[in-house]
Amino acid sequence: MEVFRTAVKRRGATDALKVERFGQWQTWTWSDFYDETMMAARAFVQLGVPRFGSVNIIGVNSPEWFMSNLAAIAVGAKAAGIYSTNGPEACYYIAAHSEASVIVAENLEQLAKLLPLRSRLPALKALVCWDHRVSQDQLNRYRQRGLASVLHWRTLIDMGRKDPVLQRTVDARIAQQKPGHCCTLIYTSGTTGQPKAVMISHDNITWTARNVLRLLPRYGTAGTSDRTVSYLPLSHVAAQMLDLHIPMSGMAFEDAKQVQIYFARPDALRGSLLNTLKTVRPTVFFGVPRVWEKIEEKMKEFGKSKKGVFKVIADWAKRVALEGSKAEEVGGSGVLPRFHRLAKDLILKQVHKALGLDQCLFCLTGAAPISQSTLAYFASLGLPVCELFGMSECSGPQTVSPVDYRRIGSCGPTIPGTEIMIQHVKGRDPPGEGEVCFRGRHIMMGYLHQKEESAAAIDEFGYLHSGDVGRVDEHGMLYITGRIKELLVTSGGENIAPAPIENTLKKELPEISNCVLIGDKRKFNSMLICLRTEIDPATNEPTSRLHPDLLNIGSSQVLSEASRDPRWLAYIRAGIDRANRQAISRAQLIQKFVILPNDFSVTTGELTPTLKIKRDFVAKKYHDLIEGMYSSSQ
Repeated sequence: MEVFRTAVKRRGATDALKVERFGQWQTWTWSDFYDETMMAARAFVQLGVPRFGSVNIIGVNSPEWFMSNLAAIAVGAKAAGIYSTNGPEACYYIAAHSEASVIVAENLEQLAKLLPLRSRLPALKALVCWDHRVSQDQLNRYRQRGLASVLHWRTLIDMGRKDPVLQRTVDARIAQQKPGHCCTLIYTSGTTGQPKAVMISHDNITWTARNVLRLLPRYGTAGTSDRTVSYLPLSHVAAQMLDLHIPMSGMAFEDAKQVQIYFARPDALRGSLLNTLKTVRPTVFFGVPRVWEKIEEKMKEFGKSKKGVFKVIADWAKRVALEGSKAEEVGGSGVLPRFHRLAKDLILKQVHKALGLDQCLFCLTGAAPISQSTLAYFASLGLPVCELFGMSECSGPQTVSPVDYRRIGSCGPTIPGTEIMIQHVKGRDPPGEGEVCFRGRHIMMGYLHQKEESAAAIDEFGYLHSGDVGRVDEHGMLYITGRIKELLVTSGGENIAPAPIENTLKKELPEISNCVLIGDKRKFNSMLICLRTEIDPATNEPTSRLHPDLLNIGSSQVLSEASRDPRWLAYIRAGIDRANRQAISRAQLIQKFVILPNDFSVTTGELTPTLKIKRDFVAKKYHDLIEGMYSSSQ
């Protein structure tokens, strides 16, 4: 909270938060932001939120999400986000596990998940709804004797405004806080079993934010106005760090003109994000791989409509930009091609403006693997996308690729003040590779209520074991090559990392949206394949219709037809043959495949909210198709 206070003291009158509501941008200055947060904190005390208790938050990104988070921290409680896609039972698990005293929800839809849970949550004092289209009178109908109150955000703020004496209690709780106290719970996405609650301390957050800023030297410097767009789920540590804590740290400690956080519309990932980017023109933009892939797909569709001289010039500019990007990479020649500045500033700059990224100094990606072809595509547009690597257990980032120290395929160097160790296990890991382990002041306190799991994650020397397999090159840059827990062990005893094989196949067959290697305890490997489909603009969910780019390959229009189409089957087989020629051993060869009747999504269960594949879920869901591939070989 001292970071927050320092930021307000230095930047009180400058704009901090902006959100579009009812067709207009609503703005909070840093002072407004702090004052409303303190009102919420006083109300939390009045409602009975204890020190070391918790406040849950569920809903899309908004100023109220930020203020609820910081108000919970101010009163000495733990802030815990819940993914807005979670169902009632998943919400109940987090609320019960964290012993939530208050749950702050976006709207009536989210509230409907929580109301039936009140009788099962004895610690719960109140539910709060921040939807400005809803009134307290509407919420009063949910009153029920002996159960948690249901309040509107305005009512909560009025409670805090009317009782400023409680600020003494809030200030006393802030003064009692220690650097090692837990202030935030990050619930893992639960790719295997129930999610674990990662305990992040005050020191974890503040130290990490300051040290990431050291890798972004232009961010928050004198005379600048930095802008970022908040749209990725704030229950994820990366969004909290990039959208809230790093900007706040920049305003508190760097000689910045101002840093502003703009909140995207709730339908950002269903199509409105591009309009927000063009309005805001962020200087920092973080996208998970799927976001960059969607932009790539739209840009390529647009490019196909251009012919003649325009296409010739655009193709030339992209070749020059890609060559220049490779020259600027670590280990590159450092010699820019002729007309590089002309290509970037006069031609590709128009593309940057069309994407709203013409002032973006840091294009970042992380949270899941991204293909090298997508990274190369944006490099050809003169927009190098820099990878970072991390996890909830290390407060977000472990490595970050600065714009001036990057290389396609690498996650960059470790953040200052931390260490990486590659723990090689003979017989499991290729030469020079091993489990990526790290330590530093960013490492979590442990998992809430799970001592054994905490001890298993952090060894006696303080190293966090990530479960990822990787290597560090001569330049100190990290490369992730697979996951230990995802290693397949064939019936012949060979260890196989599926991710590199899947990435090679997707490179050979860009028509593939998702694919999963099957082979654990099997005589040979097979592959589940999802083809790219059209996306329903209303739901942002994949449909059964093949993407227009794929219609010229076979006679099929939908996935169910493609799975039996001889031309499609031959096309996929040819791509698999090309991928197999790149295998380093016979144990890595893909022998059979099946085209699935649908693409993966969060709603259908194959993907986590951060778009990681739930391999166990996929194996169970498509059990019959998998067994069909192996039984037909008998």
